Amino acid sequence: MKRELGIARCGLACCLCTENPECNGCGSNGCPDNDSCENKKCSIAKGLTHCYECEEDCRKGLLSKIKPYTFSLFAKKYGEEKLLDCLERNEKNGVVYHREGINGDYDDFDDVEQLMNFILTGAR
Repeated sequence: MKRELGIARCGLACCLCTENPECNGCGSNGCPDNDSCENKKCSIAKGLTHCYECEEDCRKGLLSKIKPYTFSLFAKKYGEEKLLDCLERNEKNGVVYHREGINGDYDDFDDVEQLMNFILTGAR
């Protein structure tokens, strides 16, 4: 885990991403969607560093997918540090963020509450 990379604006876990080893997190030149990211553009326009800081219940851009949406909700509810702590603990216990391409253990959910509980406990 590269904890210093933290959480992307949309909620994805840059700290666990293995898509591009040269990437330095959300907004860096290594991010494949840096120039076209709807969530980045929106949060910058609102003066926010992350979507979880917004009061709207937004499902635009990457927030239309359950993983970043739930990660954002988790950070809104518990804080980014708690999210990072849980992700780090889960990784140490064998939970894989990217198993095949960009899909991993956090992608096996279609229910926000179940994924939220999985982040909290690391157990299905």
